[in-house]
Amino acid sequence: MSVLARSVGNAFRNKVRTAAVVAVLAVAIGLALAMLVANQAVGAKVQELNASVGTVLTVNPAGGQGFEGGGEPLTAEQAATAADVPNVTAVVGTKALRLRNATEAAAQAAAGTQAGPGGGQGGGPGGQTTTLTTSLTAAVDAGTLGARNQDSTGTTGTNGTTGTAQPARSLPITATGTGAEVDSTGKALELTSGTGLGDYTKESAKALLGTTLAEKNNLKVGSTFTINSKTFTVAGLFDAGTAFGNNALYVTLPTAQTLAELPGELSTMIVTVDSMENVETAKTALQNALGTDKADVTQGQRNLETAVTSLDSVKNISMVAFIAALGTAGLIILLIMVMLVRERRREIGVLKAIGAPSRTIGLQFVLEALVLVALGSVVGAVIASFASGGIASALVSSSTSTTAAPAGRGGGFAGAGGGFPGGQFQGGQGGPFGGTSQLLTSVTASVSPGILAAGIAAVFGVAIIGALVPALLTARIRPIEVLRGE
Repeated sequence: MSVLARSVGNAFRNKVRTAAVVAVLAVAIGLALAMLVANQAVGAKVQELNASVGTVLTVNPAGGQGFEGGGEPLTAEQAATAADVPNVTAVVGTKALRLRNATEAAAQAAAGTQAGPGGGQGGGPGGQTTTLTTSLTAAVDAGTLGARNQDSTGTTGTNGTTGTAQPARSLPITATGTGAEVDSTGKALELTSGTGLGDYTKESAKALLGTTLAEKNNLKVGSTFTINSKTFTVAGLFDAGTAFGNNALYVTLPTAQTLAELPGELSTMIVTVDSMENVETAKTALQNALGTDKADVTQGQRNLETAVTSLDSVKNISMVAFIAALGTAGLIILLIMVMLVRERRREIGVLKAIGAPSRTIGLQFVLEALVLVALGSVVGAVIASFASGGIASALVSSSTSTTAAPAGRGGGFAGAGGGFPGGQFQGGQGGPFGGTSQLLTSVTASVSPGILAAGIAAVFGVAIIGALVPALLTARIRPIEVLRGE
């Protein structure tokens, strides 16, 4: 009988024990593979953030980021100036709008209340947003925080003169005119259906709607709605990852400027630099070119430094867990094989007495260990395929819970030049551009063949090392001592 055949037969000599060993190995191997998959997924997300967010600069009107911000609006001429700065690869201008349901706005007007926070043409924080009417109904209710924010400006609550309750309001819908199909990180919008808007440098009667907003209004690709009595067609739907982010729509930049009756005016500019190494240099050059009294240039990745650092920690933790699980699998093999060698001392002595070399006997035990590991790897791979996604999400969620608050805090939707009151449309809270929360929670863990093969190869390597020690012990067994003991 060949060595391989004896090894396979010995592996199944005690079926109950074999099943128990395979089950324990499967758990250890499955955990190791799941941690490796999580490590690769988080590593890919860190690279994505460094490659996109890390090379993006945001330009806002000087002093215009806060709720009481001021300054002069940005212009198309400044966008052209920014495009000429060395190491700048792209400049995308945006124009922020806020949309109120026309019926609701009429009811508010009849009740003698304002048009909303920052209502009127150019009335948003810093004069960077314009409030318009629309046939759409907001997909997000105001809730307690929204009611507080609007009550502070006299838009909700009780009329101080008559004591009558004012009509309830929903939150405004975020509309953004953009010069390209990208979000605030410079990445392409994630369309779930339909197409983009075509030429973003021209006026168009098409719009991209968030999935939540479209669902609330029973709209789909090809449906129509109105903004200030102008009819728009839904060209596509996008998913920003959150309910607030999807309570939004995009039109082309010239369209937004025409709706706001502010041709050539920008709320903000998204500037992409060619590499992370040139970000600081480009930021300084951009600030000098535009003037400190005209524009504020902020570095996009600074809002995500804590988050990326936490992801790096998650990556390190998953790698440590992978190594620990591998070590556990190796220790299990070592203990099992030591036990088998001691159980089979008489068998080993007889084999040696009839001329079997120690090398052959040791190889038999190594192959037996590999058979057990192979069975454990099959079951472990199945476990990893189901568990890796949950493990990655749990690790990232624990990281996000400690970073989402500081990352999303600030003067409101500054990334789009708006600064909405109360931070209702902050980038970190899922503004129309998604934001920190979306970037962190969109880590996708998938068991690819390459990762699976690498993990199993590592497991077999550790298993061979763990089996070699007891295999070498067989060389120290002397047949005469074993037979004398019998």
